[in-house]
Amino acid sequence: MIDFLNALVLFANFVFVPGLAYGSQLALGALGITLLYSILRFANFAHGDLMAFGTMFVVLLTWWFQSLGLSLGPLPTALLALPIGVAITAVFALLTDRLVYQHYRKVKAPPIRMVMASVGVMFLMNAIVRFIIGPNDQNFFDGQRFLIKARAFKKATGLNEGLAIKASQMLTVVVAILLVAALFWFLNRTRTGKSMRAFSDNEDLALLSGISPQKVVMVTWIIAAGLATIAGTLYGLDKSFKPFTYFQLLLPMFAAAIVGGVGNPVGAILGGFVVAFSEVTVTYAYKKLFTYLAPQQWAPEGLMQLLSTDYKFAVSFIILVVVLLVRPTGLLKGKVI
Repeated sequence: MIDFLNALVLFANFVFVPGLAYGSQLALGALGITLLYSILRFANFAHGDLMAFGTMFVVLLTWWFQSLGLSLGPLPTALLALPIGVAITAVFALLTDRLVYQHYRKVKAPPIRMVMASVGVMFLMNAIVRFIIGPNDQNFFDGQRFLIKARAFKKATGLNEGLAIKASQMLTVVVAILLVAALFWFLNRTRTGKSMRAFSDNEDLALLSGISPQKVVMVTWIIAAGLATIAGTLYGLDKSFKPFTYFQLLLPMFAAAIVGGVGNPVGAILGGFVVAFSEVTVTYAYKKLFTYLAPQQWAPEGLMQLLSTDYKFAVSFIILVVVLLVRPTGLLKGKVI
């Protein structure tokens, strides 16, 4: 029984808890992608770098607040900088739409042109971020590091394995829950949210009903920028901020949106956790877990790792390809890509 509990704690420590936090971050990123696709009808390849752009300002503001002696005690100072970072990113997203995407909507350009335009925006934003803050890892987490420490857990339970839960992981899950609840309330209960849903379902009918397309587009970009900045900040707090990492996150986020069903917010959330747990589960080394659950003579010599962590994004690519081939509408029947 003790071995089983040790195995359970080990699994929670290295698979379940990290997967839950990572899945929450991917879900928020995928929500922004699916929202833009539903209303603006193009796949925004610049979304990962929009996350990096917003997080960069949060990092810079956090450092400034820390230099002034401002803090939130056990909570990270980044939470003070986050609203300002969201506002700056929203303004930048609206400016980008005005200078780039608005023209293509007016001339009713095919979606592929919008996609290629977003690729150009992606490279521009990536260059801006690297120029301002540099390409290296930046740590900006302060406050209480752990909610549960492994040594204290082992001392309290008497187990060989200790459970460690970082404050950033718990913060990620709590913020994601609150943010998703607020978004669904907004989309289902407010007049603007209902207008966005109507515009997504049938643009021509929505225009005939008197819905302002300019307002819908503006609110969509503001929400997408907010989701991107918050998701990027939570990811940076949990791990670290590095511009190229956010570019790499584009594939898992698109995979999450497509797995759940593009255009379906619930599907984006589901897809985020499917992709996250798939990556974490496949790249975890099961040797120690197996030694707790199997007889001693069956102890493996190798790590029992299905895939190296260096290739974890390959998992997202495989999931993406399989879903597009088998079920193009996703698990919850979104729009066909």
